[in-house]
Amino acid sequence: MDVVIGPLDLTAHVDEALAVQAVAFGLGPEEVAVRRQIVQRHMQYRGARALGATSRGRLVGFVYGMPNSRTHWWSTVVEPYLRARDNDLWLDDSFVITELHVHPDHQNLGVGRRLITAITDGAAEPRSILSAIDMDSPARGLYHSLGYVDLARPVHFPSAPKPYAVMGAPLPLRRR
Repeated sequence: MDVVIGPLDLTAHVDEALAVQAVAFGLGPEEVAVRRQIVQRHMQYRGARALGATSRGRLVGFVYGMPNSRTHWWSTVVEPYLRARDNDLWLDDSFVITELHVHPDHQNLGVGRRLITAITDGAAEPRSILSAIDMDSPARGLYHSLGYVDLARPVHFPSAPKPYAVMGAPLPLRRR
């Protein structure tokens, strides 16, 4: 299947994107409603941008991110974990991958790799950071293959039942 990667007006297509995230991440309607507000707020931040993956006119994956700020909620949560490992400087001058999701029917086909490399290729910052559930998974395998390393783990977000790992990589990302 041909998948096209391109700019995504995430504010206009938030429901389509969250439908992909709900299937990929196993989210219920209440969590989707909360994330809808978060995505809309994030897309108003300076430098926030999104890319979508479409197949046959249907959104099958998306990524969005922004230049990191220590004042953003995510940074305030992860900063103590990073500081404890002398990695808190990663919060400065970095591009944060806020969300990356691919519909299960299109996973393991290189769509996630294409999305994350395309969005970081356009970043002015010299490095990228993200958080992922702290377990062996295809997502963490992808991030490691791109050059991301674990900066802090386990990281506990207030409402998340599972621990996360914060990962970082110099840009541009390593290619295969």
